Amino acid sequence: MRLGEIFRLVWINILGNKFKMMLTSLGIIVGAATIVMVIAIGRGGQMDVEDQFKNLSAGAIDISYNNSSSGSSGGGMMPMMPGGGARGVARGGGAARGGMMPSFGVNRNITLSKDDVEELELFVPDITAVSISATAKKGVTGGDLEEETQYTIAGVTESYQEVSNLTMAIGEFITEENDTNQDKVCVLGSSIAEEIFGSAMEAFDSIIYIDGRSYTVYGVLERMGTVSSGISPDEAIFVPYDTAEKYIMGRDISPQITVVAEDVNEVPEVIENIKIVLDQNYTNANFTITDAGSKMEAATSSADTLAMLLVAVASIVFIVGGIGIMNVLFVSVQERTREIGILKALGASKRDILLEFLAEAFLISAFGGVVGIGLSMALMPLMSYTGMRVEPSLTGYVLALLFAVVTGTVFGFYPARKAAALVPIEALNME
Repeated sequence: MRLGEIFRLVWINILGNKFKMMLTSLGIIVGAATIVMVIAIGRGGQMDVEDQFKNLSAGAIDISYNNSSSGSSGGGMMPMMPGGGARGVARGGGAARGGMMPSFGVNRNITLSKDDVEELELFVPDITAVSISATAKKGVTGGDLEEETQYTIAGVTESYQEVSNLTMAIGEFITEENDTNQDKVCVLGSSIAEEIFGSAMEAFDSIIYIDGRSYTVYGVLERMGTVSSGISPDEAIFVPYDTAEKYIMGRDISPQITVVAEDVNEVPEVIENIKIVLDQNYTNANFTITDAGSKMEAATSSADTLAMLLVAVASIVFIVGGIGIMNVLFVSVQERTREIGILKALGASKRDILLEFLAEAFLISAFGGVVGIGLSMALMPLMSYTGMRVEPSLTGYVLALLFAVVTGTVFGFYPARKAAALVPIEALNME
């Protein structure tokens, strides 16, 4: 038999059993839709991780101290959004000179300070930047605000802009002079500037009131998007660190220091050197030290694990769909035994019969794959209501169709082989 005749027989059989074909391909439809969604969700998760860490240098190391965990009153760990690149202030190693007066008890208040920043700059080698910052929620008025609204206030130094890779939309960031003079100036995140003043242009050089004190808007940041942890620059108001310590946070200040390692491969050694310096100044104090590289690896690992789990679910769905095709083809072989016998009596070879049933499995699975891809496209917009990010890709569509066709054809091979093995005389006599 010619190939065209084989496909004509397959097409006639499929058109004569449309409802059965739809039911047969249902598992493949669900499987194809699932694999497209799995890849889209996995890709969305990976892009979320990339977006969250785009301002974060892999060499960034956060240092904080939680007074409440040692039995003392005081603020908890202050979150920060560190990043990469900064001024070169690395020094040679060595023992740390005295910073703050050491305390020998366990239950005591410890507040990191600019003295500690200087210690780390002097005695920790292979670093490119050190910055200190602190945050607090405070009431803000001014602009278009009709009533006092709580916003995140971040006290930062000049180096914070470089450490966090912040870009100005208009104006300037906090300067060392602002910090030294304890100036009442501020830099607004893009979202806050729009919320309070309507735009960055309107916000620039305007006045807002934080805790009842007036602050001049020195600049507005470019939109940065989400961050992995800590404060979002879009949703924060930045003021000079010394200003925040004196007028906003006072004794409740709970700062965090961020050190940026020169080489990401040297992060463990830098952390050890940081611990040595801190131990000289604060005997027996347990600081929380985390590095950005570990955070990124953990987040990426979690996203990959979720993707693998979803792929496993999609694989199970495909197997179920393939078994459905196999069962239907087995029934089809039983129903069409006499037809197979007639075809063989007319000269059809085993190969012709095998190709006919394989072609039928191929078309059913291909149809299921195409419909499944269409179904996934329809479902994607609905995923936005779940808060889950999905990023469709051509790779997902191609893989879904490929898996559908391969699954259907593989599971259809055994019934096709069984049909091809029928003896013509026995098939003709089968009731």
